[in-house]
Amino acid sequence: MPQAAPRFEATHLALPAIGWLLGLLTLQQCARLPDAAEYAAGLLLACFVAAVTCYCLRAKAITVATLCLTLNIALLAFAQAAWRAEQRLSERLPEAWEGREVLVLGHVSNLPSATQGMFGAPGWRFEFELEQAFAGASRQDPALALPRRLALAWYAQSEDAAAPPLRAGERWQLLLRLKRPHGLLNPHAFDFEFWMFEQGQRASGVVRPGAELRLAQAPWWSLHALRSDLREALQRRVHDPAIAGMLAALSLGDQAAISKSDWALFRVTGVSHLLSVSGLHVTMFAFAARGLVGWLWRRNARLCLRWPAPNIARWAGVLAALAYALFSGWGVPAQRTVWMLVTLALLRSLGLRWPWPLCLLFSALTVTLIDPWAVGQAGFWLSFVAVGLLMASGDEQARLLGWRAHLGAGLRSQWIATCGLAPLSLLFFQQISLVGLLANLLAIPLVSFVITPLAMLGAVVPLLWHLAAWAAQLLMAYLHWLASWPMAVWTVPVAPIWAQALGLLGGVLLVLPLPWRVRVLGLAYLLPMLWPAPARPPAGEFEFLAVDIGQGTAVVVQTAEHSLLYDSGPAYGPGADAGQRVLLPLLFASGVTRLDLLMLSHRDSDHTGGAASVLAGMAVEALSSSLEAAHPLLQGPTPQQRCAAGQSWLWDGVRFEVLHPQSADYQMPLKSNAMSCVLRLTSASGHSALLTGDLEAPQELALIQRSTGGALRSEVLLVPHHGSKTSSTEAFLDAVAPRWAFVQAGYRNRFGHPAPGILARYQARDIGVLSSAECGAWRWRSGQAQGQCQREQFRRYWHWRPEAQALLQGPWPGLTAPESLQEATEFIDSLSLAQ
Repeated sequence: MPQAAPRFEATHLALPAIGWLLGLLTLQQCARLPDAAEYAAGLLLACFVAAVTCYCLRAKAITVATLCLTLNIALLAFAQAAWRAEQRLSERLPEAWEGREVLVLGHVSNLPSATQGMFGAPGWRFEFELEQAFAGASRQDPALALPRRLALAWYAQSEDAAAPPLRAGERWQLLLRLKRPHGLLNPHAFDFEFWMFEQGQRASGVVRPGAELRLAQAPWWSLHALRSDLREALQRRVHDPAIAGMLAALSLGDQAAISKSDWALFRVTGVSHLLSVSGLHVTMFAFAARGLVGWLWRRNARLCLRWPAPNIARWAGVLAALAYALFSGWGVPAQRTVWMLVTLALLRSLGLRWPWPLCLLFSALTVTLIDPWAVGQAGFWLSFVAVGLLMASGDEQARLLGWRAHLGAGLRSQWIATCGLAPLSLLFFQQISLVGLLANLLAIPLVSFVITPLAMLGAVVPLLWHLAAWAAQLLMAYLHWLASWPMAVWTVPVAPIWAQALGLLGGVLLVLPLPWRVRVLGLAYLLPMLWPAPARPPAGEFEFLAVDIGQGTAVVVQTAEHSLLYDSGPAYGPGADAGQRVLLPLLFASGVTRLDLLMLSHRDSDHTGGAASVLAGMAVEALSSSLEAAHPLLQGPTPQQRCAAGQSWLWDGVRFEVLHPQSADYQMPLKSNAMSCVLRLTSASGHSALLTGDLEAPQELALIQRSTGGALRSEVLLVPHHGSKTSSTEAFLDAVAPRWAFVQAGYRNRFGHPAPGILARYQARDIGVLSSAECGAWRWRSGQAQGQCQREQFRRYWHWRPEAQALLQGPWPGLTAPESLQEATEFIDSLSLAQ
């Protein structure tokens, strides 16, 4: 009797798909891509594993064969993603052309988003699809190979001028100044360079005046022209910019039209996933189209006999989802959803009645086959986990028992989704909206079934935009009311890896249909993630964290029980500053919920630009500064004092001393740099650090003369005035004799900081010099042999790398002193920030 064929279970299909995802995740943790020898070694391993798989199949050892196949699939996923990453990284801006002017021809490939420059000049941010590039300011110059997709900004010439006219789909000739992708790199922060890498934007830049020329408008029949016309019509009809922005985001995918303050409101109330063209909206559109087409198709018996209504309706829904995703800008979340729906529809059409987890898993495989870097985005995991939770909680019987049962099933699904996504929200964002369930109870039906359909139908009947605006105003009022509740959002520090793993397991146990005693165990697993204990220095020691905030200064100092912020970084532009974008998220993620002291060294905006946001967003016990009494930052309720030489205090065994300015200096007409508060920290074990603000040469000399017996000596020196030529005199460096010196300066900053001559002084004394542009944030604990650069400790293969010949360089080719407001606004783009 012949032996029965081996039986394949769902597990035998699921494991290889899981192996694929694990292979991609492994690549995301790599600091570099594999070399030829490593590719060869992987190929040999894959051949050996394939041979073992064939042997196991012949021996009918299906489980072992499945495990071997899973390993090979993981190797394949890793190798193909690494090869594709090499292709993308090879499309780079030549280093020699950073900061130099190039003439380009191409077209605007997305809806431009309105923005403002550093001094309030209006402008646009947009994506540019390159066609030709020339090595100079004329088409007669030699052709130049540049990345195909560019992220650009274009500002008006002055604050009072109008933004340049720009629409999606237009062909332009532009004169650009470009740079490679480079973003701020801080602990637990958004990775801008990965976002640029996944988007395929391999350079960013600013449009320079003088050579702009519109070559052709978008064809009237093109999708670009239609989307631009609709956005302009919507803005004319709906006069409230906030409401118009919400409707544009839901119907056209223009998420930049929503203001930063409104995004903050949506995050606090837990509805931000609804206010973009996400998987929810695309799926809703697909289901609606499927239902409509299926209902119409069943009206004709002859059509149903020829082509079954379920199949036609299913693929009609997929096509509708594809059309909506294209119309709304073909954003990454919409793309993922379309490919997921295509996969599910194909499996059903092939007659494969797989369990829903297996269908969802293969949908994820399809998405990552198209975009292997999706696994590095929080939205990928949130989307698939949310769909999985809704599938798991679905109650088929409720559809047959009336509207009450249907409503109850909907509430239960919402509760399960909220609880199930809570651990992922903590993992990715370190916060949970405690009012999110109440907010979504109204927001989900209102946005999904009222506001979004009306916003889309307004393209045909513009009067419907007014109804959508009224519903949106109702929703905004409700959200503002919820956000005003005390403890509307729960924010926690970043938990250690083991606590994150336990928390995810706890979330799974809570939502599965298990006995309550098992679910209570899941709640216990969540506790370490809900109340993590952040690491603090031991008594008598301190931690020094120089934050990567671009061109400016901000240093966080922690002792065992106290926290101090020295300076607050720059203002990046109207409504955006280092306090809001960098410092508050960093402090909360580090477990700092209260500052014992905020010290602002002097009044310059690159040191005080983020202070208002810090004071508004966090409890600050005291403010010390050299600011004049009438300064706006001193008009609040926070207790204040002038910093003055001779002030000192002891926190947890660590001594803090103010060395400059002297009290008499406040009576003298000194410029702001000369009034910089100088702070020295000394641990109980004798290790020290010196923070100097923008101290200049005369004040350095005066400080040396007042200090005796090595009072200035410190292991770590925050380089005065960002490495400017006005500071770091030889006598000062000899008096401090630091082991390390850290420069807080922006990448390719327009001031040329740090100056080459100043670096030579440090190098001549064998002082290790680090810069935030090359190092990212730098963390040092008193007593440690070495500090830690964020870029080195958490390097990934897509990250910017410094020049091989030197860690630091002086002024960059092509950069001169700013000549106009246009050139000054480029400072914002040198920071490479993204919300």
